Amino acid sequence: MNVDYYEILSVSRSANGTEIKKAYRRLAMQYHPDRNPGDREAESKFKECTEAYEVLSDDHKRRIYDAYGHEGLKNHGFRQTSAEDVFSSFGDMFGELFGLGGRRGRRQGPVPGNDLRLDLRISFLDAVHGVVREEEIQRRETCHTCEGSGCRPGHGKKTCPTCQGRGQVIRAQGFFQVSTPCPQCHGAGQIITEPCQDCGGEGLLTKSIKLPIHIPAGVDNGARMRVPGKGEGSREGGPPGDLYVVFHVEEHEFFKRDGETIYARLPVSMVKAALGCVVEVPTVHGSSKLTVPEGSQSGDTFRLRGQGVPRLNGRGAGDMVVELQAQTPVGLSEEQKQLLRDFETVSERREGEEEEGFFSRILNEVLGRKKSGKDEDGKKTKN
Repeated sequence: MNVDYYEILSVSRSANGTEIKKAYRRLAMQYHPDRNPGDREAESKFKECTEAYEVLSDDHKRRIYDAYGHEGLKNHGFRQTSAEDVFSSFGDMFGELFGLGGRRGRRQGPVPGNDLRLDLRISFLDAVHGVVREEEIQRRETCHTCEGSGCRPGHGKKTCPTCQGRGQVIRAQGFFQVSTPCPQCHGAGQIITEPCQDCGGEGLLTKSIKLPIHIPAGVDNGARMRVPGKGEGSREGGPPGDLYVVFHVEEHEFFKRDGETIYARLPVSMVKAALGCVVEVPTVHGSSKLTVPEGSQSGDTFRLRGQGVPRLNGRGAGDMVVELQAQTPVGLSEEQKQLLRDFETVSERREGEEEEGFFSRILNEVLGRKKSGKDEDGKKTKN
């Protein structure tokens, strides 16, 4: 007597694939023979739920079953699962459900070459303006003698005797059988019996080559650039890999960078900051004139438009922000010192008048509040 597959998995007839998979996962773990050694009933339950899952997880089989039941499946060539079928297909289904690894077909066709990484240190200004650098790298290239096959010319690969060309071998895992890549051919299904005398059967040869690296203007620290086809060569006629260049930009003693903006601190004398001046400012693009207004203070900033880092898309450049640093003169002569003393005397006279007026106003305000008999909160004080 055939039991309804939906009843076996305890799901409704409208259950979707996710619900069916979840139900099977729960039952399979419950009746797993490794968890129930020697329990014939658990083994039978496990076979039932596996057979139900095999049908209901397949859209085509499920449509036949829904329309014609078990007889419909038999008429379409589907037979009930035997114990051998369950455990030979267990690797496939449980590999999908539990990550145990199922049977996979052997690798077919040419395999692309491996990608390579090149860490490149460049100066601050080279990163800003771009440059072409010739770099020497070591990489594995396709062997020209065997054209990447690994076989001696005139010979070919043989079918792997361990897996009989399947690329997979079946191994026991407890009560089950799980297929894994063949240890002799590593999943290729074929082995080399007459290796190439130049590459030793690898199909690749290690060589040192010089490559021109075109560094674009505006590249930043940590940026990665892909150079197509400059990675390792491939076996069996596949395409070469790519080269990924990672940039490490050195710091500059004067310029600092944040994205496309350049920052710099410009020292000027105290006199020039006070009187105002026009100074020459070094930028990453050369020299530029900056007008320092009269009375400028240390820490004031000025923006030079278009004097920053070129944009990678080629549309203009960022700005440069200059921070003023007024410097106190040192090593003065007696004449310079006397001039500063005279300047201080005049300044104190003027500042003294201003300060006297300011402090007098504050003092009068304080004394006025005390005469009115109010405290700091505006409340009447007790005499």
